[in-house]
Amino acid sequence: MKQISYVALCVGAAVFLAAGPVRAHHGDAGRYIEETVNLTGVVVETQLINPHSILVIDVTEGGKTVRWQAEMGGAQQLIKAGWVNDVKPGVKVTLTGRRLKSGAPYMNLTERARVMLTDSGKVLMQNANYGQAAPSAQ
Repeated sequence: MKQISYVALCVGAAVFLAAGPVRAHHGDAGRYIEETVNLTGVVVETQLINPHSILVIDVTEGGKTVRWQAEMGGAQQLIKAGWVNDVKPGVKVTLTGRRLKSGAPYMNLTERARVMLTDSGKVLMQNANYGQAAPSAQ
């Protein structure tokens, strides 16, 4: 009985210690601006990976091409939501999401976001809270 209690204690401690990094993974407070912005560019690469898929696009800004990365949900989450493989290199897309406060070419597409094929207007991904105002600071 003593051995079972020791094993249970060890398992409990391991779960407790692992919970911190898992929870911290989703903290993005302060990293992104709260207002959404729109970007239109040409797809370079789609990485359907976990924990977050990445969409890489080239955006023309002020006569220069800037390579942007957009972070989305995980591969299984996107596929389950109906993500199709229409986002191939060379396709023009319009993204709505939150960009990094630092100004770096990186966007978050995990809330109040949308991915749309620019030429057809077909929506490939849209969060349930897309179009809602930024939460008010409290």
